Amino acid sequence: MKVKILLVEDDTSLGFIISDQLKAEGYEVTLCTDGAEGFQRFTEDTYHMCIFDVMMPKKDGFSLAADVRKLNANVPILFLTAKSNDEDKVQGFKSGGDDYLTKPFNSEELQLRVAALLRRVNIEAEPRNTDVYTIGEYVFDTVNFVLKHPNFEKTLTKKEAQILSILCKFMNQVVAREIVLTGVWGHDDYFVGRSLDVFITKLRKYLKEDPSIQIANVHGIGFKLEVK
Repeated sequence: MKVKILLVEDDTSLGFIISDQLKAEGYEVTLCTDGAEGFQRFTEDTYHMCIFDVMMPKKDGFSLAADVRKLNANVPILFLTAKSNDEDKVQGFKSGGDDYLTKPFNSEELQLRVAALLRRVNIEAEPRNTDVYTIGEYVFDTVNFVLKHPNFEKTLTKKEAQILSILCKFMNQVVAREIVLTGVWGHDDYFVGRSLDVFITKLRKYLKEDPSIQIANVHGIGFKLEVK
């Protein structure tokens, strides 16, 4: 399987150029045009590397990197930016970035930076299959949104499936509430917060066939899918 790269660049023309260059090198590329969309895509799939523009609408590259780091401490992050001063570079590294490429840059330099970052984390060619999760006595098919139990089968809505996928990805770990909200809805406010609570209640109902499973509220932080 190809190495998968998440590219988030709000300049559509540049984004297509970079995407084509990376695809020519054999990478599989997902291109997004704003930070909010980029974070949603990150929560929906598994990527080996991220390339983020810094100045973007809805969520800038530094904020996007900080959110990604809450979910994954190891995925390499390369920033693309027109800014070259030291203060911006320091902010980029503090937000979780691993390298910094200043625009304009040539395709060879980009390819070398990408290859170097992938070598640094010793990327494996065959990533773990995350299409299906085993949750206690349940099997969750993330592609078809189907949750199966010997006594129960439910086709989830898209948002139910997205929320459960995030919780499964970090099973027995605490996931911050704002991470789920921005990952599924693209933003965090009072109204989507209330919707999230409704969806969590529904998921708890679906999972009640197995008493060893619970979606716990972690006060002031978020949720934890616990499987004993």
